[in-house]
This record gives sequence, structure tokens and C-alpha cells, in this order.
Amino acid sequence: MGVPSSAVELGPVVERLRASGCVFAEDEAALIAETARDAAELTAMVDQRVGGLPLEYVVGWASFRGLRIAVDPGVFIPRRRTEFLVAEALRVTVAGSVVVDLGCGTGALGAAVAAECEVPLYAADIEAAAVRCARRNLEPFAGTVFQGDLFAALPERLRGEVDVLLANVPYVPTDEIRLLPPEARLYEPRVTLDGGPDGLATLRRVVAGAAEWLKPGGHLFVEMSDHQAPLARAVMISQGLDAEITTDDDLGSNVVRGTQSAG
Repeated sequence: MGVPSSAVELGPVVERLRASGCVFAEDEAALIAETARDAAELTAMVDQRVGGLPLEYVVGWASFRGLRIAVDPGVFIPRRRTEFLVAEALRVTVAGSVVVDLGCGTGALGAAVAAECEVPLYAADIEAAAVRCARRNLEPFAGTVFQGDLFAALPERLRGEVDVLLANVPYVPTDEIRLLPPEARLYEPRVTLDGGPDGLATLRRVVAGAAEWLKPGGHLFVEMSDHQAPLARAVMISQGLDAEITTDDDLGSNVVRGTQSAG
């Protein structure tokens, strides 16, 4: 797949992308050319990108920890900073660990864990578009995806059996949605961004239910902003979880891990 370099001159494409504000115009032009099946589709894809559609929706995928994750329009696009959450989760994941990707979007987190460790993998999302997308991404890892609101989507047999719970919940305060880049604010579902008045509304719901679903010694992993991470840690502690914050300065990522008491 892709338009042969001999069949199209990318210079004008790069110039159009650069003029529209794309910072990495050369890289984006190459990705679009690689993905387009012919010159006509390439032109249509460039038109979409110049019109503001996120690159991942234009080409239909995002790179995440070396995987090509299918991304459909209207589904939250996995961020590179969230790779740190996966790295932290893999520190405690062993073969056979029961892993749940809650509020999974594309299923990128679960796929990235399963790509490196053979695990029973489950995922859930309230959005039908996300469920369809995640099923495609998790099929190679024999992952099962459910539709529903957080834990209500999961089968009862998983209650008390989860070793690793991944929950990249929305954490942007409602009043700050307007400050997000247009690519997120205009194209990604608001439910995947809006974390309520202080950004912690969905987190509180996840933490409140986590103790019932985690095994003794099981772990919950979430991503938070700099100022929210200590608040998220306090929420976890208030619900009986041991909690710690780890940070990757290069990725600008904070991960809060809550651990169910083993006793």
C-alpha cells in the first residue's frame, strides 16, 4: 500500500501542509503518501489534513510503543506520553496476569502490554465507536472488549480477579477544555477529555470501584497532570489503596499507581 515516490512529487504536499500550520510537514507528507492507495486518495487525505483533521484520523492509525494502532474518527487518539503508563504497568505484569484496559478507547494500552507479555486481556469502553476500534486492535492478542460504563461493562467473573487495571481516564477540568489544541477539542469526543470540575470525577469513580475488582496485591494505573497527581494519590489512599507517583520528565508524564493490600 502507498503511493510510489516516483508517482507523486511530495514537495507541493509538504508546502500545503506547512502552510496550514503542520510543524512536521515532511514527516506527515511521507506518512500520508505511504498510506494512500493512489494519487487521488493522497489528494483527498491532504485536503483533510489541511482542513484540520488530526493526522491519525487521516491515515487511520497511530504509532504507540512500536505498534500501529488503528484509530477511527471519533475515537480518542493515544498519546505518546501514555507509553510511560504502559512501561510502569509492565514492571508488575507477569505472564498470566489478568489485565483490564478500562475506558480503553482504541485499546492501545492493553495491546501494548499484551505485545510484551502473554496475558488474559479484557477491555471496556462506553463508546460504541471505541469498542469497534479496540476489537480490531486487540484481536491479535485474543483480547475481549465489552461495551458499557466502566466496571459495569465487565463480566462478574472478573470481580476480585484483576492483577493489572489500566485506566487512562479523562482528566481535563471542564473549564479548561476550551484551552486544548483544536485537534483534540474539535475532533475527539468530549467524554474522553472532560474530567469534571477539577478533572478528577472519572478517576474517583474508578478508584471507588477498584478495590472490588483488583486481586489482593493488584495494581491500578492512571495518568494525571502535574498538579493533579498528588490529588489522585490522595483519592487512592482514601479508598484504602497504597499509592505512589512516578514521573517521566522526557515524556512529560505522571503515573499514579494504586495497589490493593495483599493482606
